[in-house]
Amino acid sequence: MSGEVDALTVVNQLRDLAADPLNRRAIVEDHGCLPGLILFLDHPNPQVVYSALLAVRYLAECRANREKMTSELGMMLSLQNVMQKHSSPGETKLLASEIYEILQAAGKEEAEQAEAAAASCRRKAQFFLGSTNKRAKTVVLHIDGLDDSTRRSLCEEALLKIRGVISFTFQMAVKRCVVRIRSDLKAEALGTAINSTKVMTAQQVVKAENGGELMVPFHEDSAELVEENTDIPDYLPEEESPSDEQDKAVTRVGSITDGMGWLSTAANFLTRSFYW
Repeated sequence: MSGEVDALTVVNQLRDLAADPLNRRAIVEDHGCLPGLILFLDHPNPQVVYSALLAVRYLAECRANREKMTSELGMMLSLQNVMQKHSSPGETKLLASEIYEILQAAGKEEAEQAEAAAASCRRKAQFFLGSTNKRAKTVVLHIDGLDDSTRRSLCEEALLKIRGVISFTFQMAVKRCVVRIRSDLKAEALGTAINSTKVMTAQQVVKAENGGELMVPFHEDSAELVEENTDIPDYLPEEESPSDEQDKAVTRVGSITDGMGWLSTAANFLTRSFYW
């Protein structure tokens, strides 16, 4: 019984911290808080589960958190489990359903924004297109290591250097990049460029005979020589760094800065108490 009391104390503290809008970005960026809340969603005590859902709902109110929350391992699956579990109270199921819809809609919105950005890129970056380029093809890449905005920027830089790339769209939640390239450019050139970052590796996603998907790795021994763009114009926008805003979010005295020391204790509790 004391274990459940401890769990309830931990999750209630997380919930109270998440209730403050100035804490929400820092909580999601912390390496232990979000995975811990996901663990609490599978707790046998209904009070613990409901309190964890409230904390997640608070965090989801911050739009900047939704992409990371959606892609966090186990988040969407745990919410589905709560919604489908017969023993879950009706109010708990409704709250889980509301959070699931918010995060799912955020993923669709991100894809639409990425497509709009790609369309803008196609209009502005005409320097990618040679006068003889009358046909193009689409290559879908699955990129291991595409975990955050920093890695995304590295990937963008690598792709922008390749002569023959027309446009590209990221799907961060599933670690994919849809690249539009000239018909005479080999997909291996994309894999070589991304693998050259040393922190990411790319595989090509192709359709299998049964209609499913198949991931084909790019072998190191078949690295394609990449023809680089040397005439990239000055008007290409640089990726804004989110670090300044994040730093401001965690400098509020008496709130998350005090709470993070306590959250370290919470992380130790999770390590001791959960066995899955």
